[in-house]
Amino acid sequence: MTARKSGSRLETEIERCRSECQWDKIPELVRQLSAKLISNDDLGELLLGECKLQTYLKENPLKQGASPRGPRPKLVEVRKHLTAALDRGNLKADYLQEASLLMAKLCYVEGEYRDALGHYGKVSLDEMQLVGAPVYRLSMIAEAYATKGLCLEKVPAASPSLSNKNTGSPSSVKSTSDREQEIITCYEKSGDIALLYLQEAEKVRIHKSGIQNRSPKPGPTSQDIELGYFLETGLQRAHVIHFKNGNLTRGVGRFREILRAVESRTTQSLRMTIARQLAEILLRGMCEQSYWSPLEDPPTVSPLDDPTRQGHVLSKNYSLSRRPRVYSGENLFCPQENTEEALLLLLISESMANRDAVLSRIPEHNNDRIISLQSASVVYDLLTIALGRRGQYEMLSECLERAMKFAFEEFHLWYQLALSLMAAGKSARAVKVLKECIRLKPDEPTIPLLAVKLCVGPLHWLDEGESFAKMVIDMGEKAAEFRAKGYLAVGLVYSLKATDASLRSTQEEYQRKALGAFQRAQSLSPTDHLAAFYLALQLAVSRQIPEALGYVRQALQLQGDDVHSLHLLALLLSAQKHYHDALNIIEMALSEYPENFNLLYTKVKLESMCRGPEEALLTCKHMLQIWKSFYNLTNPSDSGRGSSLLDRAITDRRQLNAMTLPDFSDPETGSVHATSIAASRVEQALSEVASSLQSSAPKQGPLHPWMTLAQIWLHAAEVYISMSKPAEAAACTQEASNLFPTSHNVLYMRGQIAELRGNMDEAKRWYEEALSINPTHVKSMQRLGLILHQLQRYSLSEKVLRDAVQVNSTAHDVWNSLGEVLQAQGNTAAATECFITALELEASSPILPFTIIPRAL
Repeated sequence: MTARKSGSRLETEIERCRSECQWDKIPELVRQLSAKLISNDDLGELLLGECKLQTYLKENPLKQGASPRGPRPKLVEVRKHLTAALDRGNLKADYLQEASLLMAKLCYVEGEYRDALGHYGKVSLDEMQLVGAPVYRLSMIAEAYATKGLCLEKVPAASPSLSNKNTGSPSSVKSTSDREQEIITCYEKSGDIALLYLQEAEKVRIHKSGIQNRSPKPGPTSQDIELGYFLETGLQRAHVIHFKNGNLTRGVGRFREILRAVESRTTQSLRMTIARQLAEILLRGMCEQSYWSPLEDPPTVSPLDDPTRQGHVLSKNYSLSRRPRVYSGENLFCPQENTEEALLLLLISESMANRDAVLSRIPEHNNDRIISLQSASVVYDLLTIALGRRGQYEMLSECLERAMKFAFEEFHLWYQLALSLMAAGKSARAVKVLKECIRLKPDEPTIPLLAVKLCVGPLHWLDEGESFAKMVIDMGEKAAEFRAKGYLAVGLVYSLKATDASLRSTQEEYQRKALGAFQRAQSLSPTDHLAAFYLALQLAVSRQIPEALGYVRQALQLQGDDVHSLHLLALLLSAQKHYHDALNIIEMALSEYPENFNLLYTKVKLESMCRGPEEALLTCKHMLQIWKSFYNLTNPSDSGRGSSLLDRAITDRRQLNAMTLPDFSDPETGSVHATSIAASRVEQALSEVASSLQSSAPKQGPLHPWMTLAQIWLHAAEVYISMSKPAEAAACTQEASNLFPTSHNVLYMRGQIAELRGNMDEAKRWYEEALSINPTHVKSMQRLGLILHQLQRYSLSEKVLRDAVQVNSTAHDVWNSLGEVLQAQGNTAAATECFITALELEASSPILPFTIIPRAL
């Protein structure tokens, strides 16, 4: 009785050690078992053979390819133990099957593939029970199927293989397709049973750790189970063969089966690899038309599969008495198209990569850290593809920010983050990240050029832009082909600084520097149309009209369809008072760029001059229709509101989160940057606060579309003012005010309307309010100066107008108004000088300021 209880306890302990792969404890347990249960010598031989084989494989792991050759005395001992256990025939049926499986595994390790198949033929693998089987036996069966598949691949196709249903006699030679199906079935069964084994082992581990946590004497924690060569082969080989055979449908199905199984700690790394591989297939090898839901059966005929093998597509044709558990439940998310599924897989992979990141920089962790980084980099590259296709740059930048834990001294990740921040519109942060990229690659000229692009564009950080541009220039011959771009960039910085400068001497100094930089860029790259164009633009701003015409024609010879060169040509012609020719150029440009609002603004001005205000109003109406279609916005509830003179732009504010926006231009200067940046930011902030109080104002989304719409209404208002129609002008101005009630442009237009109605006190109040928002708005200063002049407040009028001249020394109407004030004060000489200056400037004044053309790299 005592012996039986002792034997039962030992057998339980042996089973536990086999399940937990604690092979070093087996010999001692076998010694105890043999001493107490004499009849179990054959079981001892089986256990010793198993532990020595597993120990050998742990010390000499198998690799893909040929089995190891050379003297292997330990394997001789293994064969001796297993042969003894099999030959005596005293084992129970279950243990006898286990001995045969171990012998087949030994034959494979020794390279005797046919012998291994013979042993599997005797065992009848398909009849081995999975229900109620111990955890370790599930592992043995999974390894057996994988080993059988490996042997079938090694044995030539013409050789007779051994069936599960015979006892060793050769079977008939099978067709290639049947043999492939048998191999794949072996691997798929192996993978399924391996997942089942790992799930059961995980349950045992969790149960054991729970007991240890409740015990006052905590025992040693169980280690994670290692997959080993055979289980890993069973989990990964089937889909490899599917893809190799052109059966992409079945390969994707196999990936999904593995990923839907309830995971264990051991499979986490494998799941990350498979998720990444499936995401890559979904992104690069599958279109929306060939996609099917993970919960649907795969199509029988799919364009994904090799058309030459349509009749030989291998499908799943087996069942198991016990399958691995899969995730299930109500309201589970299921992807509906390929990019969605790929994104889900990649976000899961990213989470796992971040959790398992190896960040230690000590030498012994170097290889693990490199592998961890490479694995994460692949995931983030695929995320870039998936999110880039959807335009989800905000989300991409957030993902890449999480990658920064890997990014120490890793240029690729820093650069990806910088580009994603640029695309997401996070320009300030993008510049900071680009600075780190420059530190990592100081000799790469494209990086500071990207930084300049942001500094002179959305940020208007001109000092920083200048330093980045000079980095490129200072690289010298190392960046020979980019030096012209460097001079172009620094020229743009100086040009914008000249526009922003408040003192005329400073403006002239920056204009001189800008011209010099553009001339150097043009000499270094005479075939670059941008160098010729920006040189022409700077000459035009400096009112050197004939020289500017020469260079803009040169730019058009190099790039005949460049929209900005055509626009500049039209403005230069208007400066020479060739209004009809300018209008023809604008209409030709609009035939190529019908949605360019800057061209349309200029067309409105030229039509008012050449064809009358009625034609200009038709163009304003056309601009509203273009705006509506360009942003594809509809909201029928708004259709009854707004001006009755022009069709209301019907708007829906919900679809504006991810748009590519045109450049916004001020109707007076044509440039956001011509006014102070501080003022524009205050205006934006105040507009957002005021807009939140009105149902008609935009609640969300980028402001530029709404700024563009407001400018269309303001241009229409200007046309009505030129027609002396204050009511209609007021209706258009109200539409702009509904969008931006605190805009200085709106307040200026209200002042114009008040003047038209003869309400000078009201006009004065509107101009003063406009200047409180933007103290450098030249047109408001000029009109306020004239009203003060009419009120005989000459000193204050003269001060306001002189301030306006300091802001914009080329505004001929301001010079003329200043002359009138000086003349009224009796200062005839100074007044005459102002009138002459006004005449000279008016002779070269374009229909709209040259700065309406955007200056960007």
